[in-house]
Amino acid sequence: MPIWSGVLVGVLALVAGVALGFFIARKYMMNYLQKNPPINEQMLKMMMMQMGQKPSQKKINQMMSAMNKQQTK
Repeated sequence: MPIWSGVLVGVLALVAGVALGFFIARKYMMNYLQKNPPINEQMLKMMMMQMGQKPSQKKINQMMSAMNKQQTK
């Protein structure tokens, strides 16, 4: 086998592996987000109502900013 064909096979295998890994990771993340959606303002409002608190927009904004700040750490 000539050296150029070995290099070509290696490069093609690398490209195929990267593409396959990308699609597998994408599928995994889509399934994960479908099963565990991120918390939005509406969900936060419902949680506060269930805890017996009156959800004002100011409280919701404070909690959302605190959660976003915690995620970026």
